[in-house]
Amino acid sequence: MEYYGNALCVTVDEIVESGAISYENYKKLSSRGKLSVVRRGGGRNKQKALIAFDSLPPQARAAVISLYPHGREERLVKWVERNYEWDARALAYYSREDLPCGVLSPAKRREYTINASVLNCCIRLHGTASDTQRLFGSRFSWDRMSGVLEILRDSFGHTLPGSTQRLQRKCAEYQRAGYASLLSGKFGNQSSRKIDGRIARLLLSLACQPEKPYARTVWEQYCQWRAGRLDVYDAGTGELFALLGHPAPELSERSVSDYLGRADVRALVAKAHLSPTAFMHEVMPHMHRHAPQWSLSKVSLDDRDLPRKLKDTKSRVKAYYAYDVLSQCVVGYAHSRQKTQELVVACFRSLFRLVDRMGWGCPAQLEVENHLMSQWRDSFLRSGEVFPLVRFCAPQNSQEKYAEVLNRSKKVGVEHRRHEGIGRFYAKLPQNRVESRKQSDATNELWEEKSYYTFDELVADDIADIEAYNHSLHPDQKRFPGKSRWDVLVENLNPSLPPMDRAAWAMYLGDKVRTSVRRNSYCRVQGEDWWLSRPEVLGELAPGDMKVDAYVMPGTDGGEPEVWIYQDGRRIDKLERVGTYNTAACERTEEDERIFVEQRKRIARFQRWLEEHGAPAVGTVGHTGEPTETEPLPEESLTVQEMPCSEPEPIADSPADTLSRALADI
Repeated sequence: MEYYGNALCVTVDEIVESGAISYENYKKLSSRGKLSVVRRGGGRNKQKALIAFDSLPPQARAAVISLYPHGREERLVKWVERNYEWDARALAYYSREDLPCGVLSPAKRREYTINASVLNCCIRLHGTASDTQRLFGSRFSWDRMSGVLEILRDSFGHTLPGSTQRLQRKCAEYQRAGYASLLSGKFGNQSSRKIDGRIARLLLSLACQPEKPYARTVWEQYCQWRAGRLDVYDAGTGELFALLGHPAPELSERSVSDYLGRADVRALVAKAHLSPTAFMHEVMPHMHRHAPQWSLSKVSLDDRDLPRKLKDTKSRVKAYYAYDVLSQCVVGYAHSRQKTQELVVACFRSLFRLVDRMGWGCPAQLEVENHLMSQWRDSFLRSGEVFPLVRFCAPQNSQEKYAEVLNRSKKVGVEHRRHEGIGRFYAKLPQNRVESRKQSDATNELWEEKSYYTFDELVADDIADIEAYNHSLHPDQKRFPGKSRWDVLVENLNPSLPPMDRAAWAMYLGDKVRTSVRRNSYCRVQGEDWWLSRPEVLGELAPGDMKVDAYVMPGTDGGEPEVWIYQDGRRIDKLERVGTYNTAACERTEEDERIFVEQRKRIARFQRWLEEHGAPAVGTVGHTGEPTETEPLPEESLTVQEMPCSEPEPIADSPADTLSRALADI
């Protein structure tokens, strides 16, 4: 069916296809003039003849209409279906987060995109003259277009207006304003809002009172304020909360509860109610990190109270751990009855002994707390002093120290499996809860544990737990399949670790002994004589001051200790222990002979140093009377003695020469 002029017409094929009139009957009726043929068929274009729809007999009209479910608009409906295209740019626009109405739901995005796509189809048809003439028979008809869109409402799923005038206005707005014109004003407006900015500020202030009121209490106070039975004022300025110009809205308890339950309001109320520590751990955003690629790239230290209590004091043993962050191994530990600075020093000594025994480099970075470490901030724990980098975590921010996480991993993964009584009385899980028996005394605050232990028992158990923890499987088995924590530590050492500065470690971790340099050659340290490494060290001492500080560090695997001497914080020398020999020659052993020769070497070296640095002999002549001018002596008579101005060559005597010289001196 199509329009020819202003008449709705059908083709011969449509009449014959409907079955109402055969082709022979059509020829008879048309020859007799009972059918109005508005356009003849044939010609070079082989166009089909058109018969006016109204000239068909009633039965024929009904048969033709049965071919088209949409009646007269079948061809227009088919054109719209063929030319309808999904507008991807419209979907991108309605998916934006900065729309005036806020973020749309997926259903609304689809609805607005379909509406834009349908309007695009209408605009395309309106601007195509040939299709408009063919489908409408004349100019574009909004009435018929509105009817066609109503027919396609269910199949397309659009929500455009069904009224012709409203559809025409909507299309004009869409052409003028684009996708924004389709947004409904029902979204993102403040029409139904009762809690505006002033009321919201009042409710928030009431909720932030130090009494920590419930939502119902805030609602009751608001109702009293609204009724004039309660005055609310700003505690800082004394200004009363009052609404000028219009009365305060009536709010239900549900409205106040919903407002106080918003995420942003809960955060503001928590800031007013919680302590800084609790707010930091529960509400504040936190940093997200991942472990390093190499072991000893970072070592994290933290203290901890062992769960079980002591038998004598009913207190807990204090422990200090040093963890490698990658492998999670305990690389240093110490135990004490009290949390003191000596506990921290003992932990560093444990770390030093392990690194020194294994021949590793110095850890590249330390992560420490402020409580016990702040006294060394400008000395031992200053970045570059002993460790290349030292980070002090924020006070009371336990989540910053990775050792806090590893403390729990050790407790839950090893200690809980090996011992009873591991947990807290307030734990949520029954497996982590420790039951205590309350004693009814005068204070009514005494609780008795099930078992108590000695200090040695708890320390021995914890050392065994550390060993089991270090040799248990690493938690990241995807990255380190079948490897224990200790395997990961040993096999993934950072290749760029700096060497151990043993002298710097000794100054802060060694046993300090106040002593002096005796006879220009040795110092008495812990009852033994330790020799200077060379005579030139005497020049490093302050003028007139032979007092020095000796620092003793234990040797590797129980070997000979090491001693460094400092003066006013300045490193002087590393002392060497020579030993003593038997004064009776007949009782001397090979070791006595070696010590005897070594001491003679050092004495001979000191004598050589005296000879090489000794002053030349000079004489003096006094003058009497006034100086007189004399003729200069000829240059041949002048003799100039050169004074040594450079350092002497280092002594490089062979052991045989030194021995022979020493025996000759005797």
